[in-house]
Amino acid sequence: MPVTLKCLKPKEPDFEPRTIGEHLRRCRLKRGLSQNDAARLLGVTSWTVSNWEKGRATPLIESLPRLSGFLGYDPFPELTSLPERLLAKRRAMGWSIAKAADWLGVDRSAWSDWEHGGVILLRTHRRLVAQLLGESVEDLAQEMRTRWNYSHKGTRFPE
Repeated sequence: MPVTLKCLKPKEPDFEPRTIGEHLRRCRLKRGLSQNDAARLLGVTSWTVSNWEKGRATPLIESLPRLSGFLGYDPFPELTSLPERLLAKRRAMGWSIAKAADWLGVDRSAWSDWEHGGVILLRTHRRLVAQLLGESVEDLAQEMRTRWNYSHKGTRFPE
């Protein structure tokens, strides 16, 4: 009597990912890794990988540097505004707002305000932020002047 073996057909990894979990799933499938293998490489449990892939949970910011290394690229869109660049730097470093603020030597509410579009008023803070982001102090100062002018005209700064 002939024996027929059945199994699930592997899904194609050729889809355009929109979430970080979909980026992880696509990369894992392209590399031929199981969720257990990916979890071992990422230093998390297979349940964590499963939850990320299914969109039930999002990675903690501390996990993002290792996840970006696993993917071989940054899965987040290109960032242009200062708040987006600050958030991207935090992600790249795996820092919470508290850790980023402590590292820079500023109040946590100040960092949070900057990440939400606030103006960096003090020159010393602008210099530190520019240095952290690898940007020109003059360019950052100009962006802050523009942001200040918009905020005092009652209009919203175009992000």
